[in-house]
Amino acid sequence: MQPGQMIELEVTGQAHDGAGVGKYEGFAVFVPLTVPGETVRVRIESVKKNYARGKLLELVQAHPDRIEPVCPVYEACGGCQSQHLSYEAQLKHKRQQVADHFKRIGGMDDVLIHPVLGMSDPWRYRNKAQVPFGRRQGKVVAGFYSPGSHNIIDMESCVIQHELNDAAIRFVKAQAEELGIPIYNEQKHAGVLRHVMVRIGSNTGEMMIVLVTNGEYLPKRKELVKRLVAAFPELTSLVQNINSKRTNVILGPKNKRLWGKEVIHDTIGDVKFAISPHSFYQVNTSQTKVLYDQVLRYAALTGNETVIDAYCGIGTIALYLAKHAKQVYGVEIVPEAIRDAKANARLNGITHAHFAVGAAEEVMPKWLEEGIKPDVVIVDPPRKGCDPVLLKTVADMRPERLVYVSCNSATLARDAKLLLELGYRVQEVQPVDMFPQTGHVECCTLLVREPRS
Repeated sequence: MQPGQMIELEVTGQAHDGAGVGKYEGFAVFVPLTVPGETVRVRIESVKKNYARGKLLELVQAHPDRIEPVCPVYEACGGCQSQHLSYEAQLKHKRQQVADHFKRIGGMDDVLIHPVLGMSDPWRYRNKAQVPFGRRQGKVVAGFYSPGSHNIIDMESCVIQHELNDAAIRFVKAQAEELGIPIYNEQKHAGVLRHVMVRIGSNTGEMMIVLVTNGEYLPKRKELVKRLVAAFPELTSLVQNINSKRTNVILGPKNKRLWGKEVIHDTIGDVKFAISPHSFYQVNTSQTKVLYDQVLRYAALTGNETVIDAYCGIGTIALYLAKHAKQVYGVEIVPEAIRDAKANARLNGITHAHFAVGAAEEVMPKWLEEGIKPDVVIVDPPRKGCDPVLLKTVADMRPERLVYVSCNSATLARDAKLLLELGYRVQEVQPVDMFPQTGHVECCTLLVREPRS
């Protein structure tokens, strides 16, 4: 197979990024914007050792659930992968993706996987936008990167972003043009304004704007601040983040408050959270409550249990469960996150939640030595999944229930296979659609300890 080659392909599966995948003479070919069950004409774009990627040229036989995307830059932008499918079909494909991973990677074809919990309105749900800025043909552009590149797709609106996110980015773009603020050039590592981040408290209405700059100096800073404050009555926090490194990482380590507060607040259920520029906070607030309510159901708390949250971040899950448990412990390797978790506990008057900095596989054995024995353990790892040492540590603590929250069903299935060997059985999986119009799906999985024979 060679780049530029034209082939006809039957799409038989779906990759984690939403691309369709099929076999051509036994060789896997990934084709974005296609759906399992379709027959397509494809031009091969790149060839690797074990697979190729192609570009859709023609639908020979289209899927009956295919629809016209509502976004005018959908095919060019890398933000969404599934707008060409009806929402009902998106949910069915996501459930199938989870089932396929458990069967192919976990070796389990009898796991109870519930239908995906979707949204009644699967648009405008993102409470955070982080958008790169650039210049093209003398004009300021801002938007998401096209897939596999750093080519900015200029846009005025994004149908999965909160309307205020769009409005703030449009406004900063116009002001940067009018005030002559130098825009960052990635190739030359020159210029000032790199990214703009906007965060919205979906349930509080509070708004944060973060201007990410290449260095401390921000030309026309006072005038820009004045105009932003006048334009957005919702604005609660205006921050400059300094990132002077040649890096793909968006935020640098230093924040400078330009106006208002250093944080905004949002609520999940009746728990209030302070959110800083660096805080990890789920981007879909309404579905986060759906997910956390599922965690609560699987934890089956009566008020007498000890719970450990092994990847606690700023304490969202731990604090959401706290009023239903006797004691809650959270561990996280990022010191700033633990500082935020402790502050969030104080904010809510929660005194029986305890947080520690460190690797969970090192901290949890110390807790066990101190006599802290969990009835329930929660894990919510990054996309790469759990370290095997951590899973062994959890099994050694012998909680009756393990609730595994995952944003990557492939690594979830891999870890579930190891946990099976360590004495835990997957009882059921509840997928939750945290990211409509994309190929991603969140899973909440209940594993229970098998009695020793």
